Amino acid sequence: MITRALVIKLGLGQLISWGTAYYLIGNFGTLIAQHHGWPSSVVYAGFSASLLTMAVISPFCGRMIDRHGGRIIMTLGTCLNALGCLILAFADHQIMHFIGWIILGLAMRATLYDAAFATLARIGGRDARRAMGQITLFGGLASTVFWPLGHLIQSEFGITIALVAYTGFALLTVPMYAAIPDARHGAPSGTGTGTGTGTNPTDDADDTDDHGLATHQRLCGFLYAVIVTLLNVVNAAMSAHMIAILIGLGLTTAAAINAASLRGIGQSAARAAEILFGKRIAPASLTLFATAILPLCFVLAFWGDQFAIAAMTFTLLYGAANGVLTITRGTLPLMIFGNARYGHQVGRLLVPGFILSALAPSLYERAITHWGPTGALWLSIALLACAFGAAMWLYLLLRPQSSETHPDPIAR
Repeated sequence: MITRALVIKLGLGQLISWGTAYYLIGNFGTLIAQHHGWPSSVVYAGFSASLLTMAVISPFCGRMIDRHGGRIIMTLGTCLNALGCLILAFADHQIMHFIGWIILGLAMRATLYDAAFATLARIGGRDARRAMGQITLFGGLASTVFWPLGHLIQSEFGITIALVAYTGFALLTVPMYAAIPDARHGAPSGTGTGTGTGTNPTDDADDTDDHGLATHQRLCGFLYAVIVTLLNVVNAAMSAHMIAILIGLGLTTAAAINAASLRGIGQSAARAAEILFGKRIAPASLTLFATAILPLCFVLAFWGDQFAIAAMTFTLLYGAANGVLTITRGTLPLMIFGNARYGHQVGRLLVPGFILSALAPSLYERAITHWGPTGALWLSIALLACAFGAAMWLYLLLRPQSSETHPDPIAR
């Protein structure tokens, strides 16, 4: 059973884990390069290495949570988070810098949303949807809290002390993740909505990727992977370059940080709305709506140099749409597959997203260098338009299921 205390502990853990690991590059990337006299490409390549590491261990991490629960994996992950930050703080050589990022990659896959969602799915089954949304309320504030906080610490004490402080913040999550119960929600529910053809594998069942899946599920899983991959690419790029893009459009550094921080507010506001009012809206419908908003909000950014409100609206709407999609990233697989081997199914589908998002910061840096911040915006619009197309296809595939005699609870 998922308790309120568990949701709060996981939520606070997500806020700190996202803030000290994933969003670290957006705050400190340029500063680390300047501190060591390295090209910025070296620093962003380190971040890319961390995302590639997430791809390599994603299926394994999902299987381990399926079998043993999230307590061990997430507690170990947060210790690695602290170690990675500490190594970055004192990494005077590029090889140590890359080692620090690789360790952070291990930590992120073991502690961020995908691990938390798999943990909740194991404990609560299909009833985990609400809890998934609730923990993202906390995580959505990570950039809002840690970008200004990190900037303040760095301004007062320097980049080394700021990274050491992040080490301490990361260790605060150890008791939160150590409190995760080792529980399971009955027997796995087999397949998800509308397929009606699945099996009920156990933890130790054959881990063959598509074993026992219907063609309909495979196609839905493929479209889910496409959507998540494209969103991951843009999200990784924006986490690394959003502040730099806003500065390139003409905003001051302080104004760019303040505008970018609205991303977290938009995320949490949208997630709160989904929790309160989204119970009767299927995850596929929410995905379609949010992916339709994303390209439009990037269009607003073109006027960021003339109107500060345009830049603020861009980051707010981007955060809101991204916030909803973070929830459906966890609930769509429940709709497609059920909670049977949830961690493994999601783990393998996330691999392309992790690999391509590993390249995103470096590719966007080149795009900004050659075409300026507007080039990066156009690239984002094109990728997000493709994500909308995939979401439309997935919606059409899943839509008939809402009219079945016995619809899945999560689709109601």
